[in-house]
Amino acid sequence: MAMALSPGTVPLGVLLRREVTKERMERPDVLCGEANLSRKGEDFTLLRADAGQRIPGDPSTSFSVFAIFDGHNGSGAAIYARENLLKNVLRAIPTCFCREEWLAVLPRALVAAFVKTDKDFQAVDETSGTTVTFVIIDEWVVTVASVGDSRCILESADGSIYFLSADHRFDSNPDEVKRVTACGSKVGKMDIVGGPEVGPLRCWPGGLCLSRSIGDLDVGECIIAVPHVKQVKLSNAGGRIIIASDGVWDDLTCEMALDCSRGFSSDVAANRIVNEATRPRGIRDDTTCIVIDILPPENIVPSPRKRPRRITFNNVFRKRHLDVPPETNRSEYAEPDVVEEIFEDGSPMLSKRLTTGYTLEKTFAPSSCAVCLVRLKSGQGISVHDNPLQYEKLQGWQGPFLCPSCHEKKEAMEGKRRPKGSSSNVFGHMC
Repeated sequence: MAMALSPGTVPLGVLLRREVTKERMERPDVLCGEANLSRKGEDFTLLRADAGQRIPGDPSTSFSVFAIFDGHNGSGAAIYARENLLKNVLRAIPTCFCREEWLAVLPRALVAAFVKTDKDFQAVDETSGTTVTFVIIDEWVVTVASVGDSRCILESADGSIYFLSADHRFDSNPDEVKRVTACGSKVGKMDIVGGPEVGPLRCWPGGLCLSRSIGDLDVGECIIAVPHVKQVKLSNAGGRIIIASDGVWDDLTCEMALDCSRGFSSDVAANRIVNEATRPRGIRDDTTCIVIDILPPENIVPSPRKRPRRITFNNVFRKRHLDVPPETNRSEYAEPDVVEEIFEDGSPMLSKRLTTGYTLEKTFAPSSCAVCLVRLKSGQGISVHDNPLQYEKLQGWQGPFLCPSCHEKKEAMEGKRRPKGSSSNVFGHMC
């Protein structure tokens, strides 16, 4: 049963239909630029202004994808994720969906795709890993999925700054420290024999300072690929998005990055940000930046925005409850330039992430695994609620369902099975 809307919430269906209540809103221009200074050659990007079409052959249904993959301990995981993640996202969305349904199920498809990409990478048998910040833009709706410590920020038309990604460094996330230690790993600083502990908090063995990534197979399955996902809707005044690896954010604040690039075209802005980040101390790490301008049609160069206000992360959006169906109507809406939140969830629990949001029965077939999409034989599937699939005992929908290998991975990621085969190479994943 749908829950009542809390004050100030605006459901996805209303946000989308607002475009046709007056004159239909024009599609924005999406312009992008990137810059990179390489030290190890482990940063990779994906820039596809025309990444695909929700309805094949209909250009009006096209969407854009931009991503940064910041690899460590080699480039294998970053390259693999760049080549396979988008395909896995699109495979996880039924082709019959309209735009409203497509956007509603996209956050859950991203979760399934990140986990599938990580699981498939096990077959490559490499020990590299990668952060991922993955951005999908469909008209004025922006969806961001992230693992690791690359960062995605948005400056709206009124100069407000919004954080669209999460930081999965142990130093920044006490909840992730508790989760990983509960799974049987140790989290602490580097212990130099005969001296004090030094450096950031890391997971041992391995020395990885991140709690979530794709790859890192020898560190243990408590390092998970379940992403933080945030979905927002911009006003038709547009905004600027900056995606950058930690080579930028280790030396620049969000305000500094925006201040040095504001008023410039996206390609010039990306170069200015990278140059500003590396100017004080030189190139200490791979330093990569993507700048994306979402602009009203024919507004080719973004005009200088007013100086941004410093805003608290938790109260900048008008929110909607996850259980409110897209069809709900409201008569009052936010101001024209306000960025409105549609969805956010950063829970590490795969069972929770696959069972919240848009109607499950429309998304997951009972005969297919919800993660890898393999067809399940009769009696083979296991509910994410941990109940074996026994058709004679089913009372209504009890899915989605997982194949045995994906269920085993879910159990490991949720700490219900101790990690096995962790590397004895204590310093293998220093990053």
